Amino acid sequence: MLFTDRTDAGRRLALALRRLKPEGPVVLGLPRGGVPVAFEVARALGAPLDVVVVRKLGVPYHRELGFGAIGEGGARVISDDIVRRSGLREEDLVAVERAEEAELERRARRFRDDRPRLALDGRTVVVVDDGIATGATAAAACEVVRAQGAARVVLAAPVAAPDAVARLSTEVDDVVCLSVPQVFRAVGEWYENFTQTSDEEVVALLARAAQAGEGVAKKTAEVREAAEVREVEVDAGGVRLAGDLTLPEGAGAVVMFAHGSGSSRHSPRNRSVAAALNRAGLGTLLFDLLTPAEEADRANVFDIGTLAGRLGDATRRLHRRLSVPIGYFGASTGAAAALRAAASAGTEVGAVVSRGGRPDLAGPRLGDVRAPTLLVVGGRDPLVLDLNRKAQAELRCENRLEIVPGATHLFEEPGALDEVAELARIWFTRHLGPSARPG
Repeated sequence: MLFTDRTDAGRRLALALRRLKPEGPVVLGLPRGGVPVAFEVARALGAPLDVVVVRKLGVPYHRELGFGAIGEGGARVISDDIVRRSGLREEDLVAVERAEEAELERRARRFRDDRPRLALDGRTVVVVDDGIATGATAAAACEVVRAQGAARVVLAAPVAAPDAVARLSTEVDDVVCLSVPQVFRAVGEWYENFTQTSDEEVVALLARAAQAGEGVAKKTAEVREAAEVREVEVDAGGVRLAGDLTLPEGAGAVVMFAHGSGSSRHSPRNRSVAAALNRAGLGTLLFDLLTPAEEADRANVFDIGTLAGRLGDATRRLHRRLSVPIGYFGASTGAAAALRAAASAGTEVGAVVSRGGRPDLAGPRLGDVRAPTLLVVGGRDPLVLDLNRKAQAELRCENRLEIVPGATHLFEEPGALDEVAELARIWFTRHLGPSARPG
């Protein structure tokens, strides 16, 4: 695989790393050549970008032989075995460390322009380089990152030597590499343009990333402040149902939530997904499809006809009131209600997302659904996954089945629900029209 330049390599590498986005990773570039690659990865993942500045500690009489490495924040990794076999004295270790600490601090200040180092405690950290030959520097960087508190370390590069990948795979949590050619002589031969990256370029890219991060944070805060949250009563077939309507300023579409147990507005999972959609500029309506008395009878949870009828009635009323595109987010039996309502004549719905749903309970009406439908199922929810695959075969609309690896039915695993929210955001903003997308 040949890359045009580091920017091209970074964009292609970002595609292979997009599964990490729900984990909210921090991206660290190895200076200098790794930073342009890392910049594209961080931008694609919406992640903060920083450099990982490390200095190898070399044996005084054999500098190429490293007995350890140091990083910022006092991170220190020492190989006791090499120290012992090299016969190094304590004063030798101290002298080498002091010299390298001074250079470490100088380079860190130069690259960051006095911005503070990003905290890594408990985070997933992606360490990025433009290529890996021996892997010595990358290994040292990953050890330092771990010492700085990272919970999970992923090493990523566009190209690497096979033996380096094999060795590094045992030292980090994951290695992501686009190309591992059997014949590997140098990183530069896999790039059309491999001109040296300057200190000035590193400084400029880090400054751009920091400025972009500040802009995203400001925009998120503005969306939250501008969102109008109202408690409402939804009239559905003569039954008054309580709900929460959230309308970010300029919202061009509204997503209605349908939950199988009736209490959609109190579901912490639904509220988490709704908050993510609100941050993307989408309005949301979380309301109870069943009254408290009805919910006490579990049989009502599976009365898909009643649930779908109420959802459809509420949809028509909401559409008359707001005149914006409407989508459905359904969970469990609520997904079946959403699909059956979407199949009904006169129901204005532009897209459907099912989370761990039971679309099979929509029965023969599945073939009548015309709204683009996304089915999201956990990889460790085999029964529901099988039901979704069978239901997907009956759909005649645009549809997709997304499997969240490692997730169970309730998506309680770290990052699983965030991935659901991101999949839903992409689906709704794509299918509910340009007006649904924030500026």
